[in-house]
Amino acid sequence: MAKIKLMSHLVAGYPTDELSLEAARALVAGGADILEIQLAFSDPSADGPAIQGACTKVLERGYKTADGLALIKKIHNEFPQTTIYLMSYGSLVFTPGVKEFCKRAAAVGVNGMIIPDLPFDFDEGLTAACRENGMENIPVAAPSMSEERLQKMAGAGFKYIYAALRTGITGSDTTIGQDTIDFIKKVAAGGSKVYGGFGISKGEQSKALAPYVEAVVAGSVFVRTISANAGDKAALFEAVKAKAEELTGGN
Repeated sequence: MAKIKLMSHLVAGYPTDELSLEAARALVAGGADILEIQLAFSDPSADGPAIQGACTKVLERGYKTADGLALIKKIHNEFPQTTIYLMSYGSLVFTPGVKEFCKRAAAVGVNGMIIPDLPFDFDEGLTAACRENGMENIPVAAPSMSEERLQKMAGAGFKYIYAALRTGITGSDTTIGQDTIDFIKKVAAGGSKVYGGFGISKGEQSKALAPYVEAVVAGSVFVRTISANAGDKAALFEAVKAKAEELTGGN
């Protein structure tokens, strides 16, 4: 079987910058094609307990957007061929101004933005600002969207759409059934490539999902793995790498 394309999630600066960078190295070593790097946010709307907890710990250290962007720059410099998407929430993008934020993100090596609480059709200029800076805006589709709205997003000309495979928050398991596949097909109907995730933590799920998406997305599972090995840098590297290999079908 061909290697499964994987988008993996990291919270910038969790549990420390050094271990965050080590986790990025482990993800790349394990076969992750895309690093989705989250800037910690105090009130995330779609993140489950693992990611929320990681964000809280990072913010307690007084971590700022500039710190997260500096870490992304380090990761990009080390892995210039690896695609990096920045994930966060609207208020962090608004604070310096959408254009300014996108300019700063692009300058440190970000290839695309995932901002779940900015609707695709009222995005405060995010899509245009991404385009100006050579990045993609990747909107998020959810099964709770109306058919009409889903069609509108699918036909809006985005290169990529992130399909959240169920409603609710990240972190609990998702079953890849016919309804999931039907939803992905609707998201892809306009020609956009689809990234599919939410609750993906095992190789079997990844294999079931892979034929229908551009890349499988896994987030909370990596944050939990990082948390469980935060006291031992070498163990963290091996555990994160092994999980990435499992999800890409590499072992």
